[in-house]
Amino acid sequence: MKAIVATGYGPPDVLRLMEVDKPTPGVHELLVKVHATTVVAGDARIRSSTYTRFGLLMRLGLGIRRPRKTIPGNEFSGVVEAVGGEVTHFRVGDQVFGVLWGIAFAGANAEYLCVRDDEMVVIRPSGVSHQQAAALPVGALCALYFLRRSGIHRGQRILIHGASGSVGTYAVQLARHFGAHVTAVCGPNSVELVQSLGAERVLDYTKVDFTTTGDTYEFVFDAAMKTSFSAAKAVLERGGTYITLDWPIREVLRAALDRDAKVVIGTARKDPEALLFLTKLLEDGVIRPVIDRCYPLEQTAEAHRYVDAGHKQGNVVVNVGGEADSGSDTAAAREDETLHKLPNPS
Repeated sequence: MKAIVATGYGPPDVLRLMEVDKPTPGVHELLVKVHATTVVAGDARIRSSTYTRFGLLMRLGLGIRRPRKTIPGNEFSGVVEAVGGEVTHFRVGDQVFGVLWGIAFAGANAEYLCVRDDEMVVIRPSGVSHQQAAALPVGALCALYFLRRSGIHRGQRILIHGASGSVGTYAVQLARHFGAHVTAVCGPNSVELVQSLGAERVLDYTKVDFTTTGDTYEFVFDAAMKTSFSAAKAVLERGGTYITLDWPIREVLRAALDRDAKVVIGTARKDPEALLFLTKLLEDGVIRPVIDRCYPLEQTAEAHRYVDAGHKQGNVVVNVGGEADSGSDTAAAREDETLHKLPNPS
């Protein structure tokens, strides 16, 4: 089968399209013919070996000179081609999607992959394209995990910084679903998009410094590791919560000492129930994936190059073994999409 292989750490050019052995499912595994997968920021950081923190520890875990697991990609959508002898919940021909959870390359940027039947894999809803399904798990699960862990509820105010990225676009939609009042911060090219996702107020960071508006919030969610606790504290109400995808240990200690604010960090956990919850929201049109660009498998290195630039809106999808199906259009075309239009938040 064809797969993208990381030949070492470095720029996107270390990624090569190669022929590799097709996997064989174990007794509890599904063999999935992949139709769509993704390139997320985590893939790019592993490939380039650039981490904001704990770089040496990451190298020790992932591979010193090159990645031990060489095929990138965690998210996937496709069709079950074969099942192991003890698989009972899936059958050949099922349309499925999901995520191979973990911090290392997981092998989804390939024509086939194997996934255990008790892992993060569910039936793809009808009316949801392979591209849309593949673009759901990582960003939506991370956003859901941090919002739930922070205890956000109806009527509270949240500022979401980095609102146009994968985690940010889902955080805006989920926070509104939970009844919060959302102020979003993004670049000038993403203002209309973020407004369409349900943000009540959108600040263009090239024109407005969110720390100087005079507004305060119970929560500040740094969804793209673009701000800091020090900046957020200027707009947090006393006892408010700063949420970040980063691991700023010094700031966590500082918050513990001054007790004026809390800092929530961590890593979203493997949670099949959460994926089912999000799948229902997707099926009901409450949330929708934002897909910036789609690339064919052979151009995965170009997809990494685009992600490296740091300006993607939502998700970057890789089509495997065929043309894109419905729902995988460009950002401009998505504005006219009717299948997943959001209801007016109450």
